This record gives sequence, structure tokens and C-alpha cells, in this order.
Amino acid sequence: MLTRTLSALALSLVSAFPASAAVVEKTGRFGGLQITYKVSLPPGYDASKPYPAILVFGGGSQTLQGAGNTMESDWRSEADQRGYIVISPAAPAAGLFFEGGDRAFPAFLEAMRRDYKIVPSRLHVAGHSNGGLSAFHIAVKYPAWFATVTGYPGLADGPDEDGLEKLKGKCLFMHVGDQDSGWSGAMKAQADSLRRQGYRIAYTVEKNQTHRLKAAELNLPRRLFDEIEGCK
Repeated sequence: MLTRTLSALALSLVSAFPASAAVVEKTGRFGGLQITYKVSLPPGYDASKPYPAILVFGGGSQTLQGAGNTMESDWRSEADQRGYIVISPAAPAAGLFFEGGDRAFPAFLEAMRRDYKIVPSRLHVAGHSNGGLSAFHIAVKYPAWFATVTGYPGLADGPDEDGLEKLKGKCLFMHVGDQDSGWSGAMKAQADSLRRQGYRIAYTVEKNQTHRLKAAELNLPRRLFDEIEGCK
């Protein structure tokens, strides 16, 4: 009798609190490319309900480990609090996501929207360093998919600059360290030019920061989400 009572109590306690957040790893073929990716689901995730989501590209060689590290350090905690799904893919053998890896799109986006019932008007794209270049690159190629674009650091580079008119009207965000001389000049020039043309762009220089922004020091996760959610 006591055992049944304790079991019933345990079940009631489990049902009284939302399920813990989860990170799952998956692999699939999209646009003919094999992509492995991580997905962070918020606490209490209900597969029958729609959610806002962020597609995040990691920097460097865009490995799976890098994708997971970026998700954990920059996005997951705040995403859990605000009820967002975070999706972070590793680059395929075809190349980084602003190179040959872009062939996985838009098939990858279509699959994510089917699998996770993402709210169409609340899908955002972001990334740092090579991930920031990837975020702008994919947004320029498929602008209808995204509400906002964030590079921290990141910008539209090379041929992508010619397609920036496709992003006019969207909220664009750029963050760069004040000690990141290799990126800050180009980002400022692009942000200033876009602002003069009437784009909705915010450019932020982070004090005492180098190329890889230290999210915890800057309270960056909260600030990035505040920017995204402030875009109306």
C-alpha cells in the first residue's frame, strides 16, 4: 500500500512540473547533402504546438562540436526560458554553409518546419564568425524564411552584398568586439551604408572583446533575444 502511495505521489510530482529541456542530435540528407545537427527543445516541449525558433551557425570549420558549443554558450539557457527551439547544424563535406554547404537549403529549412511546427513568422537566423557569414548568406538566398538576421560578428560578404536588397525591411543585427580589427571596419562600413539606405540595422561594438565574443561576460544571450523579440 505504501509503495503504491509513493508511486502515485511521484507521478503527481512529475506531472506538476514541465519536462526538462532536451538536446537531440540527428542526421539526414537535404539537397543531396548529409547534415548532422543538434536541436535544443525548450522545457515542456509539446510536439503538437508551434514554436519560435533560431537557426544558429557555428564559427570556424563549423563542426558538430562547435555547433553544440555555440548552442550551449550563446543560446540555450535563454531559449529555454523564452520557449524557443534552437537548431544548429554542422557543415557537410561539401563545404561551409556560405560555400558548398548551402546546397542543403532550402530542403533543411523545410524539414525543420515540418518536424518542429516552427511559427513561420518567428524563424530567425544567426551565427558568429564563419557562422555570421553563413547566416547572412542563407538569409540573402532565402529571405522569405527569416524574420531577423544576426551576425556576432558577421555580415554579407562578397557576392552576398549584391543581394542585400532582399533583406530590406527585415531586422538586421551586428555585434563585433572593439579589438576585432579584422572585422569591425568592414561591418561598420556595411552597417553605415545600409542605414543610409533605410535598412533596419543595429550595429553594436562590444567593449574589451576580441573576435569570439564572450557571451557570459556581456550578458549577450539575453541581449540577442531582446533584439530579436523587439523586431516588430
